[in-house]
Amino acid sequence: MRVRTTVVAASALVLCLAVAGCGPDGAGDKDGKGSGKAATSQPPASASAAPPEDAASPTPTSDGRTLTEAELAKVALTTGEVPGYEVAPLEGTDERGTEKPEDEACRPIAAIINGSPEPAPAATVFRTAMDTAEEGKDDQTVVTEILTSHPKGGAEELLRSVRDAVRACAGGFRTTSEDGPSTYTGVKTLPAPGAGQESFAYQVTGSLEGVRVPLVFHLVRTGSTVVTFYAANFLTETAPEVPAALVTAQAAKLP
Repeated sequence: MRVRTTVVAASALVLCLAVAGCGPDGAGDKDGKGSGKAATSQPPASASAAPPEDAASPTPTSDGRTLTEAELAKVALTTGEVPGYEVAPLEGTDERGTEKPEDEACRPIAAIINGSPEPAPAATVFRTAMDTAEEGKDDQTVVTEILTSHPKGGAEELLRSVRDAVRACAGGFRTTSEDGPSTYTGVKTLPAPGAGQESFAYQVTGSLEGVRVPLVFHLVRTGSTVVTFYAANFLTETAPEVPAALVTAQAAKLP
């Protein structure tokens, strides 16, 4: 993704502070450090096969365990596993966002923006991955990961509810939070790399001081574990990219 490194380093929770939200009418300061703080979805759809836009690897397997926080930390990517990327824990993740959508159908999307995917996970681990070749540049590639483990059926429900919300909220939605209202002008599905047992990607477009801010999310599930990748672009209105190498490498480590 393309986002200023300082945004990630300084934010209490990148998923909220980096977004257009977390401030009155989506306004934060120009460095994306506006004070914001990172929720249940519609009843899940029937457990049918994933729709065509979802990508899945051909023969993934899983032991189905609900991992502990320590086990999630062990399967999280580390520096050196994806060439050119430095991976580190994300600081300040005790403080989560408070975005609440006006339309309940959009709640799963707001929950991820808050850094609290739903249904509530049994354990959560945050990481950031930065492109070391771009170190020092304003447009350095920085990707945030949220690894969550879920009780039986919870991981599948998370993917289902997000897919449903992306369809239902395609025209955009509004939220309110401790810091005021925020507006998201559109939501759309994106191509997702084949990874894990389920893979889904989408874009949410926010607004920061009147400027469109594209936010990209990739969700990958294997068994009871879901990894959410997040990227944002504060410099231009071009959609950021979550490098496929990060997604596939992380998915390959999930038990």
